[in-house]
Amino acid sequence: MVTLSQSGETADTLAALRSADDSNYLAKLALCNVPNSTLVRESDLSLMLEAGAEFCVASTKAFTNQLVDLLLLVVALGQYHRLSDPDQQEIVAALSTLPETIRRTLELDYKIQLIAERFVDKHHALFLGRGSHYPIALEGALKLKEISYIHAEGYPAGELKHGPLALVDEGMPVVAVAPGDELIGKLMSNLEEVRARGAELVVFADEHSPIDSRPGVTVLKLPSCSMFVSPIVYTIPVQLLSYHVAVFKGTDVDQPRNLAKSVTVE
Repeated sequence: MVTLSQSGETADTLAALRSADDSNYLAKLALCNVPNSTLVRESDLSLMLEAGAEFCVASTKAFTNQLVDLLLLVVALGQYHRLSDPDQQEIVAALSTLPETIRRTLELDYKIQLIAERFVDKHHALFLGRGSHYPIALEGALKLKEISYIHAEGYPAGELKHGPLALVDEGMPVVAVAPGDELIGKLMSNLEEVRARGAELVVFADEHSPIDSRPGVTVLKLPSCSMFVSPIVYTIPVQLLSYHVAVFKGTDVDQPRNLAKSVTVE
């Protein structure tokens, strides 16, 4: 059983850990950022996030480090389940490129700040992603609502016609996570549907992506990277976007209203 928690004190996670007494569980592994937390003490094994102290209620670096740790766990488990040596080496090589790729992504900060200014007077936003980048769309929506108090939803782009497309109009900005993977063609079709309804589009795309900026569509090109680490890299711009929107609105980025760093009660 694998549990994830920044603080290691989240009530629901601890409850799940304590109820996992099925003999089919070989062990309990905690991915956590606080070494002496309850979660770590009550687990058989622990893999520390090593993200450093995180004081902001809205978790950022702990989230990206969780993704890295999960990828490391995949490699470790793969060694026992016929993951070939070349595949292992490819994942490890991709991880080794992360520092430089993220450094280059952070150089886009000022451009993201300019985009964020357009969100200040908005009340709703939609984040879209496909495949492994759908959870990154969820992360972008969560951060925006947490620290800027703008209602936002993350949605799989392929499910647009099952609800959210009815809400799209010129007053709702739409943010798309669009790496250069095999789903880019389908995502471009989804984006055209959104644009046809007057929504302003912000697209975070691969530097070699065929998607280009045009009226109503702002495309920000990110460094090309392996599909294994792409979700980690694309987390950075959606988090930065939320941060800058909150700063422009004057909200408390570190201590947003009504929220707590650790949810210690059920």
